[in-house]
Amino acid sequence: MAPKGDLRAQEAAAGAVRRSYGRLIAFLSARTRDVAGAEDALSEAFAAALVDWPRQGVPQNPEAWLFATARRKAIDAARRRRTAEASSGHLRLLAEETIAMAQESASFPDERLGLMFACAHPAIEESIRAPLILQAVLGFDAATIASAFLVAPTTMGQRLSRAKAKIRLAGIPFRKPEPDEMAERLDAVLAAIYAAFTEGWSDPGGAEPSRRNLAEEAIWLGRLIVEFLPDEPEALGLLALMLYSDARRWARRDGRGEFAPLAEQDPARWDHRMIDEAETLLERASALAAIGRYQLEAALQSAHVARRRAGRVDWPAIVALYDALCGLTGSPVASINRAVALAQTQGAAAGLSALDAVADDPRLQQYQPYWAARADLLARLGERAGAEGAYDRAIGLESDPAVRRFLQQRRSRL
Repeated sequence: MAPKGDLRAQEAAAGAVRRSYGRLIAFLSARTRDVAGAEDALSEAFAAALVDWPRQGVPQNPEAWLFATARRKAIDAARRRRTAEASSGHLRLLAEETIAMAQESASFPDERLGLMFACAHPAIEESIRAPLILQAVLGFDAATIASAFLVAPTTMGQRLSRAKAKIRLAGIPFRKPEPDEMAERLDAVLAAIYAAFTEGWSDPGGAEPSRRNLAEEAIWLGRLIVEFLPDEPEALGLLALMLYSDARRWARRDGRGEFAPLAEQDPARWDHRMIDEAETLLERASALAAIGRYQLEAALQSAHVARRRAGRVDWPAIVALYDALCGLTGSPVASINRAVALAQTQGAAAGLSALDAVADDPRLQQYQPYWAARADLLARLGERAGAEGAYDRAIGLESDPAVRRFLQQRRSRL
């Protein structure tokens, strides 16, 4: 067993990396145009902290220590692979700037927004832009990203490596784009922010260090985008969507810590100030008359939380919103939710028929909500054997113990 001092040092190092990962990567890679090199340098700095901090104690400013060490590792690596004399001037500039900053201040500029838009540059393959932002800015591993985007981990890892090499070789600038450049980059940035929020949302108790505070971090980034683009309706819609969802965070567990689905949550436990802010943002977005995915998803959340005042859910309105969302995105996830809503208005048979229409999509075979929805609809139709099999698939795919217990209880009621 490791000594307590070692464990405290390890926890301090992991916490510092978690808090400062994106800022460190953005600052280093903005000066070297080498995202992969910045990641390697920070990884080496973290490894050094695990060795040095137990012996010498946790530094007064862990982030500054990691920053200075990562900077030295980046410079050493660049020197080893230097092929042109011109690069030595670049290295001196990097060293002078970062050393001065480490000595004069405990902080360094937050350049994550520039890194995000660099990852969304038109030179980067469109399908990999959002995953690249998740890894470079928020430190997601390839397997987690692959799961979020329903892609094989090996394939995702290869695509990410190619994209990072493209940034370095093409000399893509790390800066906020000009207004005429914004449209082709914004979608990837918003998609990455929402994927980060979703990962944090899937760990409501903050029990997993790799996901801790991700939802709050995503909301912060969403606010940053809205501040930068106050009249962009989809940015407003995304921030509203995240606030609606986060407002229900603590209602997703009952007093015993058991999972509570949306329909069974107590509206009194929702954060009503956060909901009011989301409503204001959605109204601002709708006034701009340019409907999009995030506005529709936010509108769906608004329709659900209207239960706090109306005491009921307007299911026909929810079906209509899902019709629009499916038509706009073709998302199989939206189709699943539409099927569930349809069952509320036209019965379980209609919902199951809608679910069958997307059943051949191979991405859904490992998607727990598909099997949970299928199990519930089959159970309501009295098809016990099919419901048991679907519940078994859903239970096997679920990693959250509370949700798994909820599904097991539903299965046992059959």
